[in-house]
Amino acid sequence: MNQIVFMGTPDFSVPVLTMLHNEGYNVVAVVTQPDRPVGRKRVLTPTPVKEEALRLNIPVLQPEKLKGSEEMAQIIEMKPDLIVTAAYGQILPKELLDAPELGCINVHASLLPKYRGGAPIHQAIIDGEAETGVTIMYMVPKLDAGDIISQVVVPITEEDHTGSMFEKLSAAGTELLKETLPSIFEKTNKRIPQDESIVSFAGNITREQERIDWNKEGQAIFNQIRGLYPWPGAYSVFQGENVKIWQAHKVDDATDAEPGTIVSLAKDKIIVKTADSTAIAITELQPAGKKRMAANVFLNGVGAKWREGERFE
Repeated sequence: MNQIVFMGTPDFSVPVLTMLHNEGYNVVAVVTQPDRPVGRKRVLTPTPVKEEALRLNIPVLQPEKLKGSEEMAQIIEMKPDLIVTAAYGQILPKELLDAPELGCINVHASLLPKYRGGAPIHQAIIDGEAETGVTIMYMVPKLDAGDIISQVVVPITEEDHTGSMFEKLSAAGTELLKETLPSIFEKTNKRIPQDESIVSFAGNITREQERIDWNKEGQAIFNQIRGLYPWPGAYSVFQGENVKIWQAHKVDDATDAEPGTIVSLAKDKIIVKTADSTAIAITELQPAGKKRMAANVFLNGVGAKWREGERFE
């Protein structure tokens, strides 16, 4: 039976591993990131993929860095026929890429060559894309540049955010891999080179990308907020303090106030002016040093001092 090594880390990757097991593939090892401290109490916590691998009684390897590690030598000694990765979180050294007879394939959450990199789902929503998708691709030493094997398109609705799209794309990617694997093992699959002239990148989200610029149009700010939800979250500065803005929606606005101005403090939302006639109605936020809270809870408590006409920086 063909041997597979699976490499993945977050929740996105778990259904892929579960599918491989349930479909009867011989997953000889799972490689994931090391356990990390989580939360205020810094509790050492295994990755979601590790938890699933242990549930399935599959051996787990957790190298801090793959290149030159004992764990990489172990993987090569296993002589897997195929390595499957899905949001693993490390670059695979060429020695490892060359090891399996059938190569290394990746489940990437974009329609390559668009959005190569570590945050393709966030970036697609921030950019206001109407659709994205999943690509099954061969891995090469260059980031997300390998030949395309198969793809599936997934629509992005106005109600979607990064969290909901992670779930949709994980499910779509799992199903696409399930459909694609037989052709890989039979060596009948497609290999479509990527068009380098239309490549775009989606690097990991920076702190600067998290800050809201109220001088932008309302749709762009709305896309930014939902593109950063539920992690890492968009933020703005009010009276010298950072305020996380977790959830919001668009409303019509006919005022001529300056962008960033609070034009209305309704009982359950804080309406903020943007550069056009689409304002942002904040419904969930988090002041510095406080917990996340609904706008009505905030306005009845620590936000009671906020006034219409005041501005975010």
